Amino acid sequence: MHGVKLFTGAAVSVLLMALAGPAPALADTIEAALVRSYQNNPQLNAQRAQVRSTDENVPQALSGYRPRVALTASAGYQYSDIKAEQGGASIHGTGVPRSVALTVSQTLYNGNQTANRTRAAESQVSGSREALRVLEQTVLLQAATTYMDYLRDAATLEVQRSNVRVLEQTLKQTRDRFNVGEVTRTDVAQSEAQLAAGKTQALTAESNLTTTRANFRRIIGNEPENLAPGSPVDRFLPGTLAAGVSLSLIENPNVTAAMYGIDVNYLQVKINEGALLPTVTVQAAVSQSFQQQLTLFRTNTASAIAQASIPIYQGGAEYSLIRQSKENLAQQRLNLETTRDQTRANVVQAWGQLQAGKAQVQSAQAQVTASEIALNGVREEAKAGQRTTLDVLNAQQALVNARVALVTAQHDRVVASYNVLSAVGRLSPQVLGLATTTYDPSVHYQQVRDSWAGVRTPDGR
Repeated sequence: MHGVKLFTGAAVSVLLMALAGPAPALADTIEAALVRSYQNNPQLNAQRAQVRSTDENVPQALSGYRPRVALTASAGYQYSDIKAEQGGASIHGTGVPRSVALTVSQTLYNGNQTANRTRAAESQVSGSREALRVLEQTVLLQAATTYMDYLRDAATLEVQRSNVRVLEQTLKQTRDRFNVGEVTRTDVAQSEAQLAAGKTQALTAESNLTTTRANFRRIIGNEPENLAPGSPVDRFLPGTLAAGVSLSLIENPNVTAAMYGIDVNYLQVKINEGALLPTVTVQAAVSQSFQQQLTLFRTNTASAIAQASIPIYQGGAEYSLIRQSKENLAQQRLNLETTRDQTRANVVQAWGQLQAGKAQVQSAQAQVTASEIALNGVREEAKAGQRTTLDVLNAQQALVNARVALVTAQHDRVVASYNVLSAVGRLSPQVLGLATTTYDPSVHYQQVRDSWAGVRTPDGR
């Protein structure tokens, strides 16, 4: 039963965190996987398109400051038969009446509705950017978790396969001892049963790895090959739980998005209140018409008119809108408090999982060391006749369980650090220092904000 050394050190090395040393050359790294997810994730790219669509709310709101110009033209055929009073002359004939007119109108005051619509649109843009940050964090966390899932499941499969090899060797040695009369048929049956159970565990681990491979391809975008160990991101975390909670209430994008939502709802109240205020407009027009009447060949007109409209009563709908928007504002303020409470709870939970993960790695390592010593001791005692084959098999299974527990603890340790960074609101390419060009939503915003005309998007579509 010397085959135990086949798995005591090899399996977990597949997963051991990068604290142990540099990654092998040409290995895929967790940072590279995060870059691919950040660049290519279709859900993330769709959200970026949504932000660009929201940017257009600002020029739409700003259009209220700009003049409206309309050019109208008409042409047709007309027959007229005009008879004056009895005995008078009559006029009849055909004509081709035609006209062209240019009208320019400008709103001078509308109860500050345009200004408030513009500010609301800008807050919507800011809120959409925070929603994009939420999804960026979600995608990066999914990528990091999937990367570590694959390392965990690959290491678990190696543990189980190594266990099968050891059990096969154990069964061979037990049969040899049975043939010389050192053990009974029961010992052989116990070895056979443990080998069958080991093969089942190996098949289960292989199935789990197949599922994880599919998730890796879906989330990260490529087949996992030659993965380097993952490392925790503790260096980017706040030093204490209290600091993490305080930071999350400032930087977590769910919180900031809810704050921008309050701004939007507050300004909507002002917009609806503006409907009760006067509206002042000025309009200038020039026109030229031909043959509008048989006795007139051409008419030129020009006008400039200022108009003030004061709403008195419009059925009460405007008052209902004001009340409704105030309730929406109150609801959004309560949503902000809910979001803050949830964010605080998420940070505390993730922080606790991280601390537990650190302790679990240490205890799992101690468990592996103790299980190795115990197995070697049981094997030696079995040689002296003080232990049975079942004792050896049980000690063997205990070591396998310890190895799997260590693999799982190391996985949880790394994932927990990413969870804390996400809960705080700092899981981003900039903070992680990823080697990628970060998407800057302000570029498109500046390209379209002051655009007066044009149907092409900035990228040429």
